[in-house]
Amino acid sequence: MSDNTTQVLPAPPAPARRPRPRWLRLLLWIGIPVVAIVVLLVVVDSAARAYAEQRVSDEIEKNLPSDIQGQVSTHIGGFSVLQQYLSGTFQSVELTAPNVVAKGAPLSAKLVATDVPADFSKPISHATGTLSISQDSLNKLVQIPGTTGDITLGDGTIGYDGSIDLLGLPVGYAVTATPKAAGKQVLLSPDKASLKTGAGNVNLNRLLQALTSQGPFPVCAAQYLPDGVQVADIGVTPGHATVTLTASDFVMDQKFLNSKGSCS
Repeated sequence: MSDNTTQVLPAPPAPARRPRPRWLRLLLWIGIPVVAIVVLLVVVDSAARAYAEQRVSDEIEKNLPSDIQGQVSTHIGGFSVLQQYLSGTFQSVELTAPNVVAKGAPLSAKLVATDVPADFSKPISHATGTLSISQDSLNKLVQIPGTTGDITLGDGTIGYDGSIDLLGLPVGYAVTATPKAAGKQVLLSPDKASLKTGAGNVNLNRLLQALTSQGPFPVCAAQYLPDGVQVADIGVTPGHATVTLTASDFVMDQKFLNSKGSCS
């Protein structure tokens, strides 16, 4: 008689789990809290950045002159807003206002300021601004002394009509001039001129000589800008102008924004 009893062999013992190296356990013990702290700091810094940017925007909008309306967006540059705040100075602050209305004239504006104090009552080291303005808006805001009619913007030139004493007679003229930034002023150097007569416009060299004999015609830009702001560059394309402005050591408060410069 055969023995059919099935023998059950014991399962092989499970391999022993190798303990983690001590250096790895130490790394995890230190690293996980560090990562958590870094993430927390990033979140806190992001919240602080959003708060600071909104506060700057609110302050600027609140202090705008009554005849200027528009929303201002703020971006604070640099890695850590908290670190910059604790140091007392923000590396750079960028303000953008793409839909500003000044005295009924729409335009867009951008400002980049450097070394901005966390205390808004202290002066900003330097700022560069850009105004982008259409021909229609320019005519609502700016008047060239002695001119009649509207200003026209061409390819690098500005056109306007005026009047001059020529050979003892008052003569109306039309002129195109090249603009050049000159701090508080914009200098207009006439390139072409024509006499306004009943038969139409007639080119007249003597008229151009009379217009250029005393050098470029100065237009005071400071009277339209906060005190201390200067014109650094001006670019003109058909129907549109871009003006670059600069300012140094100024406090961005209501007094500054409501002030007006002069050329006297």
